[in-house]
Amino acid sequence: MAKVIPANWDGFPQAIADRFGSQAGRQRAMVHEGHLLIVAHVPPGPDDLDRKGALFWRHPTGTWKAAGAVKGGLNALKELIAAYKAKAVELEQQLDQAKRAAAYFKVLNDVAPLVRSARNFHKAIQDAREAIPKDAEIIALRDQAYEVERMMELIQSDAKAGLEFTTAKRAEEQAELAEHIAQSSHRLNLIAALFLPISAIGAVFGVNMAHGLETKGAPYVFWAFVAIAFLIGFFVRAAIAKKESAKQ
Repeated sequence: MAKVIPANWDGFPQAIADRFGSQAGRQRAMVHEGHLLIVAHVPPGPDDLDRKGALFWRHPTGTWKAAGAVKGGLNALKELIAAYKAKAVELEQQLDQAKRAAAYFKVLNDVAPLVRSARNFHKAIQDAREAIPKDAEIIALRDQAYEVERMMELIQSDAKAGLEFTTAKRAEEQAELAEHIAQSSHRLNLIAALFLPISAIGAVFGVNMAHGLETKGAPYVFWAFVAIAFLIGFFVRAAIAKKESAKQ
């Protein structure tokens, strides 16, 4: 028999054994003359490159045996489904606690291999249910496997939605911040435009040079220059405001 088939499985059909190499291979169900073999994988981790196979042999009499990464019989198959469900519950808890994009991405990274494995696992048991249509245990296992697959798919979908929402929210916050900065810069530009003329005129006439104005009604000349400077400032400010409005 193939290496993956235990040597102590007396009566195991050679026709099924011949379909194996040195590894269990993909998840599937095989039937021959009433014998059923389900090849499954234990729940993979996000960094697992190889899949650990689990074999479940149902004899035509209804007895079960298990080998590979699990031991026992029918209970081992039930425990394998329970292990998938436990992984789903753990990921649901992580998803409920996720607030940032990194947390949602971690859930997506962890659930991706489990979604594929749970989907193929469900398909293998569905094939087994079609091959042995009147076995109530297989029907119940098929329903449980579908529930696990559905849980994994919902977790993946919710994590994607959470990641997209978080990304969109951050982008919206950045846009609002950029708009706030632009408005602040605009206000500063208006203030600078208002006071630039008086600053320039003050700097020019503040130079120690004899220009004759220092002896001619200094207070009136001072206030006249202030008024003229602010008048120019208002014109410059209005021009800048008009230009900014045209851009928007």
